[in-house]
Amino acid sequence: MSEESFPRSLDGLRILDLSRILAGPTATQLLADLGADVIKVERPGVGDDTRGWGPPFIANAKGEDSDLSAYFLCANRNKRSIAIDLAADEGAALVRRLAAISDVVIENYKPGDLARRGLGYHDIRMIKPDIVWCSISGFGQTGPYAHRTGYDFLVQAMGGIMSITGEPEEKGGRPLKVGLGIADVMCGMYATVGILAALRHRERTGEGQFIDLALYDAQVAWLINAATGHLVSGKIPGRIGNRHPNIAPYQTFPTAAGELAVAVGNDQQFARFCVVIGAPGLADDPRFRRNRDRVQNIEALDPLISQALAMESAERWEERLTEVGVPAGRVATLDQVLGHPHTLAREMVVTMQGGDGRDVRVLGNPLKMSATPVRFDLAPPHVDQDRDHVIRLLEEAERAARLPDDQSTSG
Repeated sequence: MSEESFPRSLDGLRILDLSRILAGPTATQLLADLGADVIKVERPGVGDDTRGWGPPFIANAKGEDSDLSAYFLCANRNKRSIAIDLAADEGAALVRRLAAISDVVIENYKPGDLARRGLGYHDIRMIKPDIVWCSISGFGQTGPYAHRTGYDFLVQAMGGIMSITGEPEEKGGRPLKVGLGIADVMCGMYATVGILAALRHRERTGEGQFIDLALYDAQVAWLINAATGHLVSGKIPGRIGNRHPNIAPYQTFPTAAGELAVAVGNDQQFARFCVVIGAPGLADDPRFRRNRDRVQNIEALDPLISQALAMESAERWEERLTEVGVPAGRVATLDQVLGHPHTLAREMVVTMQGGDGRDVRVLGNPLKMSATPVRFDLAPPHVDQDRDHVIRLLEEAERAARLPDDQSTSG
């Protein structure tokens, strides 16, 4: 069976995507990869904000920067773009028509913005009672911060992750953000889960619903063990660099060439680790024999390991430790990751053909599904690239809805 003939998990599902930047587009790209028909509504002329977030940009046929920034490319494949002015009466009317033939609407406007234009959840529910509506905002629809605008960087700061990221304060370290928009991406993942759960509920009951998803809430939720550790102990965790608060050695170390990440998960692995680095006595030292001892005495253990690892390169240590089942790996740069044989074998870099016939490389999807595999059909679009297709689809759907049941499938 060819890949094209495989069924797709979300075939027949239509999503009206009124979101922009990263959280919403991350969710709709994932749903589109799984087969949903995603119609991306953009502002006329400028499109999604991220189209201008560069450089770098994909060059057009004249060698000039196009509206396809690398940032836009990361979250907008398998979608069709139509430009609509939501502030204009005719634009708002077109959005209502598109919502009426959709299963899901996802948006990230400030609370109340769409309702003021007659395009809020309750407005659309009047014409599509079973609509699943996912509203992503910075701080949610309720609470004292509901009116505030939220961006990933701001939410990383206010939501706690920056307070535990970076080198310790006593070493002069300052709070640091994660090196990419992880708060947005995780919010997009929560949005995907929420939408699929709401669709399952609709399948059972015929009832749609409203999903209120806050970037801030999602950020707080993925503080996971750091937050629950505080809830249990009352202690406020600080920054510990690349160390782990509960496992040791579980961090990076300098070597003769490059940095090495070591993830020793139990005492048996630690004993093997010590033998490989030429310091077998460390495993019998009462300060380091058990994991809890190593965590408490990490300041004494760290320089001993660093001294041993300084004798060889990170590449060589990775080979030797992996041979004995100790998890270890070099700290890789992005070019090393994206060109690595394992990355390519896992199809995590994909080449797609753009609307202008030129190849575009994007990241792959990590989901490897045996019965309904992910497909990469549509490269990220230019602004309004698919207007004719979307309008034709809309008119066909409206015409089918007006026909009696016995005629809607004929011809």
